[in-house]
Amino acid sequence: MLRVNTILLIVLVLSALGVVTAQHRARKLFQDVEAEQERARQLDVEFGQLQLEMSTWATHPRIEQIARERLRMRQPDAFGRVIEPATAPAASRGGRR
Repeated sequence: MLRVNTILLIVLVLSALGVVTAQHRARKLFQDVEAEQERARQLDVEFGQLQLEMSTWATHPRIEQIARERLRMRQPDAFGRVIEPATAPAASRGGRR
């Protein structure tokens, strides 16, 4: 009887150690998941900020300002514009190709 009780006690202690180890591992994994979810939220916020910044840099007034200041471009005056007359497509000129 003493031998059976000793074996059962050893099995009980080993089971308890297994449960404690499994719980510790589960808590550690849960903490890792929480940290990664927080990092994902931070990356989403940063992505939104970068999209806003990108749309700000791509606005028409910003592009026009850069063209004027850095590239020294300007709007052509009325005399500097040349408008080409529209030409008919080749198929409608006589039907021959």
